[in-house]
Amino acid sequence: MSKEATVLFDAPGPRAQARNRVMTVVSAVVLLAIFAALIWRFNDKGQFAGELWSPFVKWTVWKELILPGLGNTLKAAAVAAVLAMLFGIVFGLGRLSDHRWIRIPAGAVVEFFRAIPLLILIFLMFFVPNKISPSIADSQFGTLQRVLVDDFFSLFGVEINAGTIIVPAFAAVVFGLVLYNGSVLAEVVRAGVLSIPKGQAEAAYSIGLRKNGVMRLVLLPQAIRVMMPAIVSQLVVLLKDTALGFIIAYSELLNAGFNLIPANYHNNKIQAGIVIAIIYIAINMAVSRFATWLEGRGRRNRKTGGTTLGAGAPAAAPGMSVKDVTAGEMGSGAI
Repeated sequence: MSKEATVLFDAPGPRAQARNRVMTVVSAVVLLAIFAALIWRFNDKGQFAGELWSPFVKWTVWKELILPGLGNTLKAAAVAAVLAMLFGIVFGLGRLSDHRWIRIPAGAVVEFFRAIPLLILIFLMFFVPNKISPSIADSQFGTLQRVLVDDFFSLFGVEINAGTIIVPAFAAVVFGLVLYNGSVLAEVVRAGVLSIPKGQAEAAYSIGLRKNGVMRLVLLPQAIRVMMPAIVSQLVVLLKDTALGFIIAYSELLNAGFNLIPANYHNNKIQAGIVIAIIYIAINMAVSRFATWLEGRGRRNRKTGGTTLGAGAPAAAPGMSVKDVTAGEMGSGAI
């Protein structure tokens, strides 16, 4: 534990430091004892038998089950992440609009989809279009429905046959992830923009920028740094939530590794769960490391730093020398 004081606690003294060390050692011993007891119980129940773990050292199992499932998981997560970010930016900025006819509907959409459990959204995306599309096809909106499916939703494998929409499992998972996580990201975007001091926007307006320019050139670039940890956390949640696709038989990593492998290899669900959990942990750690690197690179980017008049700086305005500008700045500072 850090010896420096923070907002949450005071700097510990010598006695508190000694007590913390003792508690750390005791906690470590207790955790090791629990882990040893689990290992002993596993061994006592025969969970370390070679036949239970042998499927995970066979290339055919990885080639035919685990790797295809991992590919489907990453594909759904990548598509949903991009669309959720777009959804979040559009509706997050919509909630900041000065126009009520934009702000109120955007807020209603965000609050509605943020309040519905993701599992229900996936079910709705999978079953509802098939039920209501025939009625829409017979109405005045039938042509619009067909155009939307043929020109946009067909990119995700959605088909329409005799007025009935068929949504594949991949599309249902992606749509559910986009609606839920996009609504959460919309709140992240709104909070990130509102966290920027008002003086930034006021200074931008004072030099003649319109609201579009203020948002695009001043507020959003600064808000991205503030939002980055929350965005990464939500994208990690999105990646893990792809596992809910097994409910509608989407062949993602959890379905392939936790259902299909045990069904064919001695019902080794515990072993399959451990291996699949390790894969998920590795992927999420890689995503977090990439986000940390990206954030650090953004901080080191020279474009984010201000420049001053001097060596290597742009020329001063006509009729004003660098010396005059420096003297003026010093004088205003003295005032």
